[in-house]
Amino acid sequence: MNAIIQIFIGSVLLSIVHASIPNHWLPLVAIGKVEKWNLKETLFVTFITGVSHTISTIVIGIIVGLIGYQLTETYHFVTHIVAPLVLIVLGLIYFYQDYRHSKIDIPHEHSHIDVNNLIQKKKTKRAIVTSLSLAMFFSPCIEVEIYYFTAARIGWLGIAIVSLTYFIVTISGMMLLVYFASKGIEKFKINFFEHREKLISGIILLIVGLLAFFIEY
Repeated sequence: MNAIIQIFIGSVLLSIVHASIPNHWLPLVAIGKVEKWNLKETLFVTFITGVSHTISTIVIGIIVGLIGYQLTETYHFVTHIVAPLVLIVLGLIYFYQDYRHSKIDIPHEHSHIDVNNLIQKKKTKRAIVTSLSLAMFFSPCIEVEIYYFTAARIGWLGIAIVSLTYFIVTISGMMLLVYFASKGIEKFKINFFEHREKLISGIILLIVGLLAFFIEY
């Protein structure tokens, strides 16, 4: 498999999984209904919060990518062995966390948006959008940030592929899910995705990590 294609596929998989987690978009639907926003307003807020969320991840990711790129120039072993191992280890950690949560029934904690707090305080629309944007900005995606380290092995092209793919897929995915949910098509099973986020992310990280071992850059 071509290195560029591998980086692109990994970016798409991580972005789709990340955008699909209900806590990234379902609260926006709930707030939109409570505040009586129309679909256009809800989608606009989704876009704003999605941009805020992806920008913080991309900024940190570029820094991580630059570090990875510098290491590529000097330490072949670090970027070709250690980088994929980091993804695999993180994937195994997520597997363990999912197993632990399922065994002792720990409540799911991955939440970017405190819906009840926003609703109870009866904030204005501008205040709500600002609060949502800040909450998402300060909750960057760790999985994607780590993937930058691997993508940087092909230089700025790899960093650009991850950044553009993550930005487009995440925001598009969030807006599509908000659109369908707002239209009433929300009877699909979201509990599995919400409560097994770690399991799904772990699987994807293992896949992209293993792929990185077999790709020559």
